[in-house]
Order: sequence, then C-alpha cells, then structure tokens
Amino acid sequence: MEQKNVVVQLSQGLHARPAATFVKVATSFSSEIKLVKKEKNVNGKSIMGIMAAAIGKGEEITLIADGVDEKEAIVALEKLLVEGE
Repeated sequence: MEQKNVVVQLSQGLHARPAATFVKVATSFSSEIKLVKKEKNVNGKSIMGIMAAAIGKGEEITLIADGVDEKEAIVALEKLLVEGE
C-alpha cells in the first residue's frame, strides 16, 4: 500500500470536469484507489464519491493506492491534483 498527502492545486478544486478526469486516470490502474479528506474516505474510482467529498483548492487530502501498480497510480494522480490536466 502506498499513500501520499497532497494539497490540491486545481483552481476549481476537485469538482465536475477535474473529478471526471481524476476518475478516468484512477480507473486506468488496477490498484484500489482511495481519497481521504479529514474523516471522509471515498473510492477514487467513483465520480459520485469524489463529488460528495467536495474537495476544494488548497485542501490537503491523502491519496491511497493498493495493488500491483500502486506507485505509478500515486505519481499520476498526484500530478493531476497539483498540475491539472
């Protein structure tokens, strides 16, 4: 299991289009992906879960990946959250 704390730098946070892009990237990996915001733990491959978490710009979340490609998943998803599409 790999995990990394990330401060979201996306101008609109992780809403609508950025959330859809996040899910698209997350589902390209076979690892289980989770996002943790405070006490809220959501499936990183679920658009509804991510939208419900209401993750805004400047908020710190924890990315968790568990599986054969967990390291690659963390790198790709962190890049997306910091740099955008």
